[in-house]
Amino acid sequence: MIHIVFQAQDVQVLQAAIEMDETLAGEIVQIADDFAVGPLVNIYEPEGYDQRREWWKELLQHSPYMSSLETVNDRLAVEGLLQKLNENEEEVLWIWMGQNHHDVCGYYWLMSQLKEYAGRIHVLYLNNLPFINEKGGIFYPSVLHEIQPKEFLKAKKLERLITLSEFEVDPDEWKKICEENAMVRTLEGGKKIAGKDVSFYDKDILGAITSESQKLQKVLNHLFGKLKVQTGDVFIVWRMRKLAEEGRLEIQGDWNKGWKEIEIKKPSFNDSFIAEETGEK
Repeated sequence: MIHIVFQAQDVQVLQAAIEMDETLAGEIVQIADDFAVGPLVNIYEPEGYDQRREWWKELLQHSPYMSSLETVNDRLAVEGLLQKLNENEEEVLWIWMGQNHHDVCGYYWLMSQLKEYAGRIHVLYLNNLPFINEKGGIFYPSVLHEIQPKEFLKAKKLERLITLSEFEVDPDEWKKICEENAMVRTLEGGKKIAGKDVSFYDKDILGAITSESQKLQKVLNHLFGKLKVQTGDVFIVWRMRKLAEEGRLEIQGDWNKGWKEIEIKKPSFNDSFIAEETGEK
């Protein structure tokens, strides 16, 4: 059994669950790319892959994660999975996903490459399933790592084979999503992905910025505490840089010294414009 997850924190909590339940024992593989943002045209072809890689290279510049571009290779991870499936006919994959756009887009990208192995590919989708949190309350998690490791005993009951029908329908749906090539993708329920404009988060970004200079990390902490549709900090910072180029916010500091040196504020000459965009009085 090989477990597939789409977020780094999911690896940790699933590993803890495996230690509590030996029936879950197996290798854990993370698909690291966030397919909920960025270009997708010809994603399985060399030119599409290279275009996406160059886009991520731009976003990761000066970020704390610059080295990840060289260490993350999801195509190589898939090659490894296919090799293991070919070498061992008893091997199966369990694809875990929470009810969020990041996981669902990752699911589409991965399963569209696995039709040949139908009957050995399982999915566990935590779609509208209640769990117990650390305080004993009921909640509906949107990501796997919100679940306590012991609660995975309940989660594993969701395991089912991806059907032949899904192997026909879902890759077609993913193909449409890729051809649409929206720069932001959100989950509208079930496995329905909707494309959004690259400016989708701009209003939230501008609403988190004040007239006083604030450290970038403080702005990010405030913003992510309020975002209804989560995304990665790298994408948000890239949008901040684009907004600064448009004169819609001011960035101070040397990017070459990293994010910790950056401060952000509203442009003093443009308060009324920002207020209009963010709904402030």
